[in-house]
Amino acid sequence: MSTVQITASDVNKLRQQTGAGMMDCKKALTETNGDFEAAIDFLRKKGAKVAASRQDRESNEGVVIARTSADGKRGVIIELNCETDFVAKNADFVAFANAIANEAVEQNPKSLEELNQLSIDIENSRLTIAEACIDKTGKIGEKIGVSKYEVVEGDKVIAYIHGNFRLGVLVGLNKDVAGADEAGRDVAMQIAAMNPVAIDKDGVDSSVIERELEIAKDVIRAEGKPEEMVEKIAAGKLNKFYKDSTLLNQEFVKDSSKNVSQFLDTVDKGLTVTAFKRVALGA
Repeated sequence: MSTVQITASDVNKLRQQTGAGMMDCKKALTETNGDFEAAIDFLRKKGAKVAASRQDRESNEGVVIARTSADGKRGVIIELNCETDFVAKNADFVAFANAIANEAVEQNPKSLEELNQLSIDIENSRLTIAEACIDKTGKIGEKIGVSKYEVVEGDKVIAYIHGNFRLGVLVGLNKDVAGADEAGRDVAMQIAAMNPVAIDKDGVDSSVIERELEIAKDVIRAEGKPEEMVEKIAAGKLNKFYKDSTLLNQEFVKDSSKNVSQFLDTVDKGLTVTAFKRVALGA
């Protein structure tokens, strides 16, 4: 039992430091005999218990942040999740997501696991991102965590965020030329809208090609076409799939007289996409 008098000023000071509720702060100070550092640990441990009890909860809301390095040669996307749209729209939650993305740009982790082990400054404390998410879970009362992390590197990388942090895109170009920023943004908007499966047909996974051919053949046979025509017609449908579903072959949304490859060529001869990533919230 605490033998130290816990004042309203003490409680408010701890609340300002941690963002925890008044009653939680009072209990933490009481349990730790007024020791502020111990009280902060107490609140963090309380947060860990809350996080553990919420592991079965779905956290499909949140924000997607896309960011590039200062030299424009590397970009990252992170998805930070919570349980409700109300929390996702909170300025502190968005700021937390931005802080994680900034750390990812600076430290360049190779995986989501490495990202979660990076240290980040949170309210006068230095925590790993995983610990900070647990800390936020305890304070907010919702399951918080980073679920996706993507990286693109290239001679020029452009980041684009669509729909109030609900979708992020990175586009890597093969050269940094005049007009690359605007062209890259246009291509990023194309990716956001059209969701291509690959840059071009060479990048389409063989299992996807087999699936598309099988579907096409079944449809052709159901239409009563002669068996000797099935392969030829299926090949035509596959070419249509490449046109609709691979980025460089898609009709350019802003000018349907060109495909994306032709559009980039008008910006600078030989300009093309070397990589892209698209992350949609909850997908």
